[in-house]
Amino acid sequence: MSARDNILGRLRDRQGGPLSAPDSDFGVVTGRQWSRHERLERFEHWISSVHGEVIHCESAGWTETLARVLADKGVKRLALGREHPVAQQAREALADHEVELVDADRDIEGWKRELFDGVEAGLTSTRGAIAETGSLWLWPTPDEPRLLSLVPPLHIAVLDADSVEDTFFDVVTGQGWASAMPTNALLISGPSKTSDIEQTLAYGVHGPRELVVILRDA
Repeated sequence: MSARDNILGRLRDRQGGPLSAPDSDFGVVTGRQWSRHERLERFEHWISSVHGEVIHCESAGWTETLARVLADKGVKRLALGREHPVAQQAREALADHEVELVDADRDIEGWKRELFDGVEAGLTSTRGAIAETGSLWLWPTPDEPRLLSLVPPLHIAVLDADSVEDTFFDVVTGQGWASAMPTNALLISGPSKTSDIEQTLAYGVHGPRELVVILRDA
């Protein structure tokens, strides 16, 4: 019998009835009660503090903002999905622009070199954001794989203002993660960054050098 089997066996055979979770006070991680304006202000402050760029726009005209970002950043090849409304609207709006749209809903082995060497930006939707830490949260799918936000030099994320929540705890409880936890949720708090032993911070070493958040507000 393996050590794992021994441990599990002792747990199954323990005396005293089933285990129960201890009472916990979650007050320290929730209950901020910020207003909508405060949430957006805090989110933008924190994500901007680590070189994330937030661009405000109206929901109806967000694709015009996207086109300007692509032009300003000199993006000629944009990777994106097909099924999500964000991708569908972007494809329609960019049909007449000089930007090549690269399909992301493919087996990575078939376009790995293209993704790493030939794509200048990746466009993704977001499921929401966290005001307390200035973080986006994404739930990757085959249509919008996680590499879309982790590999290209520029990550463009589309965020709805009403989906910003106070804390990570509020996201976990509000979205019901206890019963349906995503297998691959991503938390993004700015472009890729790392530091050496001397604590010198560098951006874009292992991922996007830039993060642009298009914040759609009605």
